[in-house]
Amino acid sequence: MKDAQAQVIHLSDYKPFTHLIDAVHLTFRLDPSATRVVSRIAFRPNPASKGGDFKLDGEHLTLIWAKIDGKPVLPTSDDSGLVIAAADLPDGPFTWESEVEIDPDGNTALEGLYMSNGMYCTQCEAEGFRKITYFPDRPDVMAVYTVRIESDLPVLLSNGNPAASGKGWAEWHDPWPKPAYLFALVAGDLVAHSDDFTTASGKPVDLNIWVRKGDEDKCAYAMDALKRSMTWDEQVYGREYDLDVFNIVAVDDFNMGAMENKGLNIFNSKYVLASPATATDTDYDLIEGIIAHEYFHNWTGNRITCRDWFQLCLKEGLTVFRDQQFSQDMRSRAVKRIEDVLQLRARQFREDSGPLAHPVRPDSFVEINNFYTATVYEKGAEVIGMLKTLVGDDGYKTALDLYFERHDGDAATIEDWLKVFEDATGRDLSQFKRWYSQAGTPRLTVTDDFKDGRYSLTIKQETPPTPGQRKKQPQLIPIAVGLLNPNGDEVVPTTILEFSEAEQTFAFDNLASRPVPSILRHFSAPVIVNRKVSAEERAFLLAHDTDPFNKWESGRALAKEVLSAMITDGKAADPAFLDAIARVAVDDSLDPAFRALALALPSEDDMAQTLFDAGATPDPVIIHDKREALLGAMAGRLENDLPGLYRTMAVPGPYSPDAKAAGERDLRGTVLGLMTRLDEGKTAGTLFETADNMTEQLAALGQLIPTDHGPAAVESFHDQWQNDRLVMDKWFMIQPARSVPAEALAIARTLETHKDFNWKNPNRLRSLLNGLVMANPAAFHQPDGAAYTWFADWIIRIDPANPQIAARAVGSFDSWRRYDEDRQQMIRTELQRIKRTPDLSANTAEMVSRILGD
Repeated sequence: MKDAQAQVIHLSDYKPFTHLIDAVHLTFRLDPSATRVVSRIAFRPNPASKGGDFKLDGEHLTLIWAKIDGKPVLPTSDDSGLVIAAADLPDGPFTWESEVEIDPDGNTALEGLYMSNGMYCTQCEAEGFRKITYFPDRPDVMAVYTVRIESDLPVLLSNGNPAASGKGWAEWHDPWPKPAYLFALVAGDLVAHSDDFTTASGKPVDLNIWVRKGDEDKCAYAMDALKRSMTWDEQVYGREYDLDVFNIVAVDDFNMGAMENKGLNIFNSKYVLASPATATDTDYDLIEGIIAHEYFHNWTGNRITCRDWFQLCLKEGLTVFRDQQFSQDMRSRAVKRIEDVLQLRARQFREDSGPLAHPVRPDSFVEINNFYTATVYEKGAEVIGMLKTLVGDDGYKTALDLYFERHDGDAATIEDWLKVFEDATGRDLSQFKRWYSQAGTPRLTVTDDFKDGRYSLTIKQETPPTPGQRKKQPQLIPIAVGLLNPNGDEVVPTTILEFSEAEQTFAFDNLASRPVPSILRHFSAPVIVNRKVSAEERAFLLAHDTDPFNKWESGRALAKEVLSAMITDGKAADPAFLDAIARVAVDDSLDPAFRALALALPSEDDMAQTLFDAGATPDPVIIHDKREALLGAMAGRLENDLPGLYRTMAVPGPYSPDAKAAGERDLRGTVLGLMTRLDEGKTAGTLFETADNMTEQLAALGQLIPTDHGPAAVESFHDQWQNDRLVMDKWFMIQPARSVPAEALAIARTLETHKDFNWKNPNRLRSLLNGLVMANPAAFHQPDGAAYTWFADWIIRIDPANPQIAARAVGSFDSWRRYDEDRQQMIRTELQRIKRTPDLSANTAEMVSRILGD
């Protein structure tokens, strides 16, 4: 196994780099297989360092020559970089120069400089710059960069502002110090969708979205989202853009969603390109959010970066929180919050409950790429949200202003971040800091009592053990609570309870009658609440709660209880639940998007975790069958209402991605799913043939696939869209995702041999794998275990070419211990087979070891 003894890196071992950098000059002479990179770097001793040997990181580089102050040197080198003994260095400042050769075309890992359909592009976060040239590739080493690119390609881009250009070359200068992970270069035959923006202070900024020829008509929404993001950041956070130009480049081959490189954001094409015919409402929503996220990094990530990779949550958690705020302001605040919590529970709660659990700020890692996780991003954002709740809107604004003033140009830490809030608000946040160091999802047990006009809530907290952490200390948890009278009136509006002990009682006095509590409004903390609640109380809250999140949550809890009873006890669908859901479905006073969310049952994976938490052993096949049965019962209960709802939610006029129209299409698509259970796909077939937008055409295709009309619809969709690469990604994913579970693996095996399947393209590969493994749990967990072997074969195949993709994929095995012994043994066998693979990457080896608990 390659890197079997890979070094474990610990937060406690942090030491500043021996030197600081005043300036970096890079010259790229581009060639697909033999690019030359000449570097000239001005170093000076770092007064914060205790000195030592001079080490530069470097991987897969061929060193041509190296000099210090113009004199040739022969450093000691290995696979991780080169070293010059401290005794051989000048005592003061010096200039390092080197020339290396790299092979972009052979770089299938897509880290560093690589090729994508004839385009040169880079991905340097977290440690890709060391594959470009020798350098201290760590986030606390910041410098000003000047870059010269030599190539006969027409478009040559790098960070910062354009400095000069001529035939076959261009120079760029970035005046803002940055770490190497924010370096970017793009060269290719591209066209620009251009616009401009004037900042609040009157500074003009040129905006460009660079794409392949033929894609320029799919950039308008991304540009609109960018301009709205720039305006919002000025209005809400007081942050203006700081360069003369902002460039975005769409790249087909990209391991991640997007990258915030200073002034030159590089995006996965799927998060830039959109037209009504080719992109769904979900695509538009993601484009808006991801464009905003990467732009917001200009201040929370670029101008202020992280000292080391253990502080990743500082830039990512804060920026996710900011993009969530932005999306709430652009769309429905309530609906967006529900969607964010669904994502958190599906990804991060699952992570927290399994072998991959880790703190928001990990204390060790082997490969940092394995910690770009839901815990760092989504839970990190929830921690920011709790902090804002505790200090209030004014306190949050004061603290953020101080953060930007105090740490602009710094590589900061969580301690720096919390100190700003303590100084700005006077609060002691030492207990709150545990959110960054303790893994796991806190469980709250709530009991209540009412006597002599006093209503009391007694709350206990406990966080289950996680890998490396057995005993947990009490957290400071803001719990938003409201109280309703039995007639539905709100008697106590939303109040924040600061819960800080292992057990605590909160009292509400002078109440005329026993109230109905609405607990954890707006999902004020990433916790699980356990309280004995009757079905009648849940139905009451579904009907009367003034908090939209808890209104939805009550219906969700009802659905889980009904499904659990159907799965474990063989009960029929509860008529009271069906009546409650029917009332929500036809309530025109509710946002259509909210109604769609209320009608959507908990996912199969959500139910598996729910049953496991309750002490049962979930069977994915039974869960699927019972969930389908409940959907059928819902369709039967709403049979007379569905056709009218379907017609009412038809959006007139040309397609628009705005929140209102998207919500109506969402509800219509949900209704279509129920109607298909009654008319065997007749309505879906009509919509598939007549839809003028991808949202509705794809929704119709998904409903048709498990019916007799499926094969013809799949072929027709392929014939129509075979030349659109992003739509074809959808085609590869939806087939295993929507197929009957027993047939999905055979369909996936057929698709992997299709002429349009290219497994080295991350988007195409993820479409096929996730369509089966993540979107169709009953198919992945068929009792014969064949899908486990198929998936493990793919991981073994992917790993030598792209370790990042392989390591992230293997994480899908993380919930294996919740299933029966037979399934556990089959998964364990496949994980051990992966682990024994010769030359397995450190990325994948670390993930497999953590999942197995080694």
